[in-house]
Amino acid sequence: MRYTHLGRTGLSVSRLCLGTMNFGPITDEATSWVIMDRAHEAGVNFFDTANVYGGETSRGATEEIVGRWFAQGGGRRERTVIATKVYGDMGKWPNEGKLSAVNIKRACEGSLRRLQTDYLDLYQMHHVDRDTSWDEIWEAMETLRHQGKIVYAGSSNFAGWHIAMAQEAARRRNFLGLVSEQSLYNLFVRDVELEVLPAAQAYGLGVIPWSPLQGGLLGGVIRQDREGKRRLEGRAKDTVASKRPQIEAYEDLCQEIGAECSAVALAWLLSRPAVTAPIIGPRTPEQFDGALDAVEMDLDDKILDRLEQIFPGHKTAPEDYAW
Repeated sequence: MRYTHLGRTGLSVSRLCLGTMNFGPITDEATSWVIMDRAHEAGVNFFDTANVYGGETSRGATEEIVGRWFAQGGGRRERTVIATKVYGDMGKWPNEGKLSAVNIKRACEGSLRRLQTDYLDLYQMHHVDRDTSWDEIWEAMETLRHQGKIVYAGSSNFAGWHIAMAQEAARRRNFLGLVSEQSLYNLFVRDVELEVLPAAQAYGLGVIPWSPLQGGLLGGVIRQDREGKRRLEGRAKDTVASKRPQIEAYEDLCQEIGAECSAVALAWLLSRPAVTAPIIGPRTPEQFDGALDAVEMDLDDKILDRLEQIFPGHKTAPEDYAW
């Protein structure tokens, strides 16, 4: 496994981040534990979760699964950089969601209880809260940090200007502020290249891409359909139909270089500026094992150029849309 620092911090994290969103709703607890054990065996020390994961009727269940895995001991918690999130509603009563100081405090305590730990390595805002001032948010985060309940703060789904506002507010308070941004980013969806990636680079944030395979579209979906390993239907079938030339060209390139499609998609992200670790969300141990090849895969300039031709990206704003 390869490691890098999370943004401008001295924290070392693996270049793949284990996403736990499937733990509970799709993957049962026993299999989830096997995947987490496999992750440690492979050197993956960076795990991502959220307080709302677990399904609409079982919010918090995913953190509980991770917490019971930690409780087995054997250095599981000590060897894990655990990242979770705050923002989503955990109930129907007022102040059970978003980023008020009250909810940040309560949500953090809830995550600590479910994860069976006394601190969070990375506490991420799952979404921007336009109704709460940055002074209130940072005061709440500073309090948690002083209490030893969180070590670092991060964001998710922020625009570039949200990152700038957050960091300038933190600077006025002499606070570290954000150290990471978790964004939708893959070969198909490259909007963050306009302003989010430049903002992350300027402020020293590590970028943690989510949905690196765009819901499986970059995982060899057409080949799997032909081989009977995956049946295309509904929205997935319609999406593949509309993007078929791109997907076929991509799968042909992967076959030409003798690499799995999912590994190439992850390796491409690892070559991008500011990217710390894509989030992989395996449903099975086999899917986890298949993602590991990406870390050792170095795509040369010719392959990167061909990927750029298949999936055109963005120049940094404003050059993308102006002179």
